[in-house]
This record gives sequence, structure tokens and C-alpha cells, in this order.
Amino acid sequence: MKKIQLGRYRHYKGKFYQVIAEARHSETLEEMVVYQALYKTKFGKNLLWVRPKKMFLEEIVIDGKKVKRFRFVSVRTRSGMLQ
Repeated sequence: MKKIQLGRYRHYKGKFYQVIAEARHSETLEEMVVYQALYKTKFGKNLLWVRPKKMFLEEIVIDGKKVKRFRFVSVRTRSGMLQ
């Protein structure tokens, strides 16, 4: 599977996330994406999440139209600023 680009992504529902790493499941070795919510949820602020890479990159059907679950928006520069 292709390497995921680190940076900021927009979920199809509109919220933003920062992909910070790729990882592997310790038992199955499935490729995973580690990402951080860039907003506050009922569980806390800027939480870390893990999702199977295949699911993170997949297209889903919304109102009969195929859309990416997460769409790449920008990368971080060395200074930490988003482009």
C-alpha cells in the first residue's frame, strides 16, 4: 500500500485532522494511520485516533457520489506552519 502523506486532512463530514504517523497493529501487522483531531470533542481536545490505513484512504458513497473519507489539505513546513 502506498505511503500516506503526513499533514492536514479534512474528513468528509468537514472536520480537520493532522496525520502524524503510520503504524502497524501489534498482533495482525495491519497498516494503521495515527491522526489527531484538530478540535474539541466530548472525549477531550485534540485527541489521537488510529484507523486502518485501508479505511482511511478509501472512498465512500455519500448521496450517490463517491468521495474520499479523508481529503489531503496541506503539509506542515519545518517551522510548523501549514501550507
